Amino acid sequence: MWNKSGRSYMAAEIVEDKCKLQLIRPNKTRWNSTYMAVERIIRIIQENGEDAIRNVCEEFKVKMLSPAEIVFLTEYCTVMKPVVKALNILQSETNTHMGWLLPVIFQLQTKLIRLETSFKMCLPLIRAVQDGVQKRFGGMMQEPELIAASILKNTWTERGEIIEAGLVYVRQHLDQMAEAAVEQVGQHSSDEDDFFSSMKSRRSQGTGELDGYLACISNKMDLLNSFPHIKNLSLKLNTGLPASAACERLFSCAGLLFTAKRARMNSANFENQLLLKLNKKFI
Repeated sequence: MWNKSGRSYMAAEIVEDKCKLQLIRPNKTRWNSTYMAVERIIRIIQENGEDAIRNVCEEFKVKMLSPAEIVFLTEYCTVMKPVVKALNILQSETNTHMGWLLPVIFQLQTKLIRLETSFKMCLPLIRAVQDGVQKRFGGMMQEPELIAASILKNTWTERGEIIEAGLVYVRQHLDQMAEAAVEQVGQHSSDEDDFFSSMKSRRSQGTGELDGYLACISNKMDLLNSFPHIKNLSLKLNTGLPASAACERLFSCAGLLFTAKRARMNSANFENQLLLKLNKKFI
């Protein structure tokens, strides 16, 4: 059905007429294309009934999906939906930092555990995804640096034993920053005025900033400007997530522009067209 829907304009018009939506065809260049294609079929069935897909199958002379297959595809979409959302967050081109990694993985694991009791046909798929996530990210759940990055982004508030390890990491580094700041101030002042001045400053700046930051409800980045040591540590830990999704989107758009019939296009024209295509929302 996917293959025949893309062979001609007449086939596409048949799908549009019967289903009120076009089918999405899977491809090898997008990892989530299979999910999107299956999700579109389930959406058509939910909105227009099974007769819509049945009519398309009759026009294309292909076998209609059985009730068991429809149930399986429905479960597949439900199981893969949190996986798709998690990967979309981690592969986003903007506002994606290291502090999002562990919270996203934790939420994905939680959602998959909840799905175990609801589905039977896709239970092996759930177990396979869980095993893959645990194998790839299981060790990272115990790394204090990644936990601290999540804490400083205010994106993770569960699992107290893990959070405590991150808080210890944050306190240690804040104390080091406070000590360095006090030493710089001490070079320009005398200890004769207050013998314990350095200890007081370090305690108030290190622990006080962390307590004040965690007590804030706001999740806006501007909040960091009120806590200079927290801000410096957050900039150090919350680096951008390394992902090739943005580059792959660029290459994909470039391939759509530079076709065989446009082979004589010069590099400047090609670059300008690609720039406009990728930034059309600003035009």
